[in-house]
Amino acid sequence: MRRVNAETRRVTRTGPDAGAVRRLAVPGALLAAVAGAFAYVGAVDPNQPGHYPVCPLLRLTGVYCPGCGGLRSAHAFAHGDLATALTDNALAVGGYLAFAVLWAVWVIRVVRGRPVRLDLGPVHLWSLGALTLVFTVVRNLPSGGWLHP
Repeated sequence: MRRVNAETRRVTRTGPDAGAVRRLAVPGALLAAVAGAFAYVGAVDPNQPGHYPVCPLLRLTGVYCPGCGGLRSAHAFAHGDLATALTDNALAVGGYLAFAVLWAVWVIRVVRGRPVRLDLGPVHLWSLGALTLVFTVVRNLPSGGWLHP
């Protein structure tokens, strides 16, 4: 709520900024959706057969895709077992942590009233693609057995 002093024409705030609360709706909704997905995967164990579909690439070719083991990793992560989460899919754990950092930066910028910008240039995108490709190739090599889900 804002009050205007008639003598000085200054605006003073007397309550929470309604604009900031409204701007937090989208980050809050995204956090609720992600928390709901993690809660579901945490409750329904992907290690038990029949709950989730099998990776089509793994079923047809026997090749692990970059996402193979992601649900098991999320299940372990939701239960606080970081070692198992890293074993199931290390790239996914990196993604969870990157999401948490980016979400926190987003919320801080929204609260401060600053614009949110994520300017990924070609170098960043190619680097992410190369990291994903290297992870996929290494986990499918005989020497990369430690990356198998």
